[in-house]
Amino acid sequence: MKRGLLYALLSAAVGGLTAFAVVKSIQPEETVIVQSEDGAKFRTVSLSHDNWPDFTYAAETAVDAVVYVKVTSTSSSQTPQSILEYFFGYGTPQQREKVGSGSGVIIREDGYIVTNNHVIDGATKIQVTLNTNHTYDAVLVGTDPATDVALLKIDATGLPYIPFGDSDKLRLGEWVIAIGSPYDLRSTITAGIVSAKGRSMPNYSGEFKIESFIQTDAAVNPGNSGGALVDKNGNLVGINTAIISQTGSYAGYSFAVPSNIVKKIVTDLIDFGSVKRALLGITMQEITDKIAEDLKLSSRNGVYIVEVSKGGAAEQAGIKAGDVLVAIDSVKITNSASVQETVSRFSPDDTAEITVIRDGKEKKFQVVFKGTAQENGTETSDGSVAFYGSYIKEAPKETLDKLGIKNGVEIVELGPGKLQEAGATEGFVIQYVNDQPVRTPQDVIDLVKKSKRAVFVEGMTPSGRTGYFGFGV
Repeated sequence: MKRGLLYALLSAAVGGLTAFAVVKSIQPEETVIVQSEDGAKFRTVSLSHDNWPDFTYAAETAVDAVVYVKVTSTSSSQTPQSILEYFFGYGTPQQREKVGSGSGVIIREDGYIVTNNHVIDGATKIQVTLNTNHTYDAVLVGTDPATDVALLKIDATGLPYIPFGDSDKLRLGEWVIAIGSPYDLRSTITAGIVSAKGRSMPNYSGEFKIESFIQTDAAVNPGNSGGALVDKNGNLVGINTAIISQTGSYAGYSFAVPSNIVKKIVTDLIDFGSVKRALLGITMQEITDKIAEDLKLSSRNGVYIVEVSKGGAAEQAGIKAGDVLVAIDSVKITNSASVQETVSRFSPDDTAEITVIRDGKEKKFQVVFKGTAQENGTETSDGSVAFYGSYIKEAPKETLDKLGIKNGVEIVELGPGKLQEAGATEGFVIQYVNDQPVRTPQDVIDLVKKSKRAVFVEGMTPSGRTGYFGFGV
């Protein structure tokens, strides 16, 4: 009797342990589909303890590497000292200080700190306060307005820092935390999920921008700019930059520059003092229903190449207008933002494999990227000459004959820089610089060097109309 009871108890114990072991063996990553009698399906997912949204490790690890950035700028104004000065517009210049603030992220233990360009723009003095309340004067190493990234340096060592994560591996719905100093509330931590990737926003200023933001619903407010977006493992996956709001405060949408872009920018600023940006040399647009129908595309992914720049990297590789760009190396292209983000990781003279669809078939091309950092007067292999981020060349005879002029210098490739900002266009033929006629690119460069304040350019547009633009030097 007793022996039978003992066997029964042992059998029950062994059965229970076996069942427990089986359940544990399938629990961490197992997805179970259960179908009821009426045919409805219910999916249940078992999560291991590590996959629950517990941010204590990430928060406690990263918070000490996020700093408060105080910015002082100086502006002058005319203050009338008498009634005559008030009515006749004269006044005594007055210097006024304006104080702003934001956040920053320590990325190296020797004092390198990333923040936003718009946080420190126009600053005459920058101070950084650590989470330990130690304050340092900061030196501006460099900026990149195109990505809204700036790099600071403080004289300190042994600092806590946040390691870079791989922003490409972020998944929609993944938990992230934002750390910064909104409204001077220092070391504030908020949580949210990755709402979208590859977001861009309207650019009303006309400036050259690279935008492929990570969108999250982590609460971000004024003062968070330049702060950290961190994954649950404590890695830096973005720099918080912007919000969309009608009130100026958080309304559910916040945006961060992906860490893979930030890493490339700060590496260039540390190594070279400026950003070595690669250029593919294409004008592109999103795939519309009409384009997809006309080209018989099976997918809306990719971008339609409207134009290739003369002498640019794409043209030299054999890419043509009308091609549909679908991949750069192993990265699938979904829209214009993904092209910008992917190309921004390369440096001039780097090589990449570009995949396009042409006549319904995939074609691959090896592209050697060009750059924008060449000094004025640098001549390229095709004879064009670098000029403020663009390239100019003595206008060929057929172009001059078509426009009915005798001499001129053609803008053969327009890139980020003074010409683009001034409203110049590719194909514009420069005839005069500061009222002096020009025949060669060297004439243009020599006249610009003599200019003390501003440059005024007159010439002909590709359509044969007289055009003008100007810029400061």
